[in-house]
Amino acid sequence: MIPYLPLILTMQTGLQLNPLFTDGAVLQRGISVPIFGSSTPSSKITVEFNGQTVGTKADEWGKWQLKLKAMPAGGPYTLKVSCSNGETVTIKDILLGEVWVASGQSNMEFGEGGANDFARAVGETKNDIRMFTVRKVSNEVPQTTMTGTWEASSPTTIGHFSAVGLSFAREINRTLGVPVGIIHTSWGGTPAEAWTSRPTLSKHPNLSPMVTKYLAGIKDYPAAIEAYRKAMSVWLGERNDGSNEGFNNNWGMQEFNDDNWATCDAPVTIEKALGRDWDGMFWLRKSVDIPAEWVGKPLKLELGPIDDFDTTYFDNIRVGKVGVETADSWSLPRVYRIAPGVVRAGKNTIAIRVTDTGGGGGMGGNASDLKLSLWDGSASISLAGPWKYKVERELDVSKPRPQLPAGPGNPWAPGGLYNGMIAPIVPYGIKGAIWYQGESNADRATQYRELFPTMIQDWRKSWNQGNFPFLFVQLANYMARDRAPVESQWAELREAQSLTLGNTPNTGMAVIIDIGEAEDIHPKNKREVGRRLSLWALNKTYGKPMVYASPMYKSMSIHGDTIHVEFSNGSLLTTDGKAPKSFAIAGADKKFYWADARIDGSTVIVSSPDVKQPVAVRYAWANNPDVNLVNHAGLPASPFRTDGPKR
Repeated sequence: MIPYLPLILTMQTGLQLNPLFTDGAVLQRGISVPIFGSSTPSSKITVEFNGQTVGTKADEWGKWQLKLKAMPAGGPYTLKVSCSNGETVTIKDILLGEVWVASGQSNMEFGEGGANDFARAVGETKNDIRMFTVRKVSNEVPQTTMTGTWEASSPTTIGHFSAVGLSFAREINRTLGVPVGIIHTSWGGTPAEAWTSRPTLSKHPNLSPMVTKYLAGIKDYPAAIEAYRKAMSVWLGERNDGSNEGFNNNWGMQEFNDDNWATCDAPVTIEKALGRDWDGMFWLRKSVDIPAEWVGKPLKLELGPIDDFDTTYFDNIRVGKVGVETADSWSLPRVYRIAPGVVRAGKNTIAIRVTDTGGGGGMGGNASDLKLSLWDGSASISLAGPWKYKVERELDVSKPRPQLPAGPGNPWAPGGLYNGMIAPIVPYGIKGAIWYQGESNADRATQYRELFPTMIQDWRKSWNQGNFPFLFVQLANYMARDRAPVESQWAELREAQSLTLGNTPNTGMAVIIDIGEAEDIHPKNKREVGRRLSLWALNKTYGKPMVYASPMYKSMSIHGDTIHVEFSNGSLLTTDGKAPKSFAIAGADKKFYWADARIDGSTVIVSSPDVKQPVAVRYAWANNPDVNLVNHAGLPASPFRTDGPKR
């Protein structure tokens, strides 16, 4: 039996509700609504809401839960919770509507401020579309609480809303005319096993080795992390005294003359600034005029996520640092406190030393993420726009980079994100979940065929709301386009997602093989991603008549030197009126050639002069296929192969 760390309970002494029950919350309409929290052990709890009064008793640990009767959409309402110890909590501005969980990795986390429809979205904000963003935490044991707040969509808030979650909510709200709440809980660069509970993984014969390996490594973690730090220091070519060239040359000082530095518009990556791929250490500088009334007060410096590491200075005084020891550092928003004694009236200089160890490097957030504020948030200054920058040293990334060992707090730890970011929101009443993830599992697609449906079943078991709708996004097209048919890990991961759709009840899949970007793993058209997810929900969950699904492979038949491929979900056409692209066929030798293709209703007939006796066909089987096949609703056909696992 694989060991598992038990849930550690702490005896409660005061009345508290789960943070999801705070001002501005959205509760799920039409179901018995769970209300839960903690208080003095064995105390009596009374909840009053919308004409209902319900009571219960806290257990010996102070935990309590009760349910309100189902109610229709509406609000705003007030929730009052009273305890026999005399404490009372009142929560205001609560709406009843549709509640969905939005989770996954960076493409779900991607903020609306960076999407290509941000200006349009600003004009469409509504008070009855709200989002609760769960703070990122990986934990060794399931948690019962977390940190986060509900925010109504407004021009000043949606920049940091999940863009996919916001688009999905907007479509549901627009069509049904009811409030929509999104519980956004995602973390960039994370694998599905981190979002699956450790006991569930441990019970699965093909998934339990991940837990076994992780637990075996924990006892060696302190030594492993120290060895990693030393190896990274050597790999980065850092000085033995811990200093850096820029700091030694006073690049962080306010008095330093940066007239010969280049200028860029932040947020920015070094690749965008230089116009080419580049890795290494570089500096960003910006001078800010501080009002006299800010002097003597603590400030909050917000820079959004910085890829990969940073050391940040305020007038040459270090105010923050995220380094090699921080898991997933590239996606961690930087929020640094500036002590009152550091601030002076007038000109002050912010300087950031950024280390980019591969891929894009620099500021990865949105313009709205960059600001300097009073710590209490009562006033702020935008830091978006012109910054000075200068390269310090280019890094040779041809040598293998040391890998951060998995350990407590690592977002890749099996079950870690389930413990820290899913368990705390259970059993809050929801309608269903939307999911955008897979990139971090693309090199293990065969395993994902079992892992992904296992995770879905795990969530459904945890919520105990039956097989609630679980809608997910198939990976987009990405990377360079291939000239000839090739094998593809991303295509195999898409296949694993399609298999989950076919084998797991009440699931839906948004196909986005046509709206990715070759050079960006984070395509900017998030509005369409959310819309395609909403089609599944509106039709299958809410019963609205509409075409909701992409053409999917149904069957094939061989006719001489041609293969007839039958699709489901509507008649076929192409977006450009030309013949369908990206079909390939092979004979018994399994060597694939591009095929000629023509449409006949819901069938595509494919052939190639290079294959006289075809036995298998593939469509869009590539990292970044060139596609044009859609149904009459404009939804793109999903990639497939007939020589893969049985569907």
